[in-house]
Amino acid sequence: MSADESPLPSVWTRPRRQRREQPALSREQIVSEALKLLDGEGIDALSMRRLGGRLGAVATAIYWHVANKDELIELVVDEVYSEMRVPDVEDPADWRAAAVGCARSMRSVILRHPWMVSVLDEVGLAYLGPNMMRQSDRMLAVFEAAGFALREADQAVQTVAAYVLGTATSEAAMLTKLAGGARSERDVVEDLWPAAEAAALAYPRLRELYATYRGEDPEKNREETFAYGLERVLDGLQARLGPAGGSAG
Repeated sequence: MSADESPLPSVWTRPRRQRREQPALSREQIVSEALKLLDGEGIDALSMRRLGGRLGAVATAIYWHVANKDELIELVVDEVYSEMRVPDVEDPADWRAAAVGCARSMRSVILRHPWMVSVLDEVGLAYLGPNMMRQSDRMLAVFEAAGFALREADQAVQTVAAYVLGTATSEAAMLTKLAGGARSERDVVEDLWPAAEAAALAYPRLRELYATYRGEDPEKNREETFAYGLERVLDGLQARLGPAGGSAG
């Protein structure tokens, strides 16, 4: 197997190229500019040619560091994971607060970079990136501190992450639609209420439910719904530990 070959197509399995002279662009410069482009204009705007233009370089300079657009996305996704905050758990009794902090941080990262939800199922081995590996190890430590054995701690992490990703995906889609517009989320929701209420006339529970939400701040409602679901997920995990905590059986 040559130096440029890898067992699986990923930037993390291909050795970084070395050259005597300093490359015109660094990997860090490329990732930083790609992240700005993605945050500003979304995933559809990202191309090697477009990125090269923003960097003042030809696409071949970028290809020195990444073989293709997929590898570039792997790098950018891993860079975004560096923004997550996973609290340390010095007292095992604090594991749940740490899990909440981690989940909230994960959600915040996704909502700051809503384009992520469209690529997370396509990034291949992006989970081998150094930032993701570090965050995964720290999240495992949170659930180990709670009393879970390592394998079940991994299952607990995946359960919480699946909840956060599932919830944040719909939020990110909505925020993406609003991006660049002059109207706020609240303005859009208020304009939709008449149609929603008319559609709910034949459905008494929905009609009553909509009445309870009328006039409220939709962002606040999203926060409350996220918190409710997260607490119920953690209730289930805590039940595995038993009333006194300790190892899950």
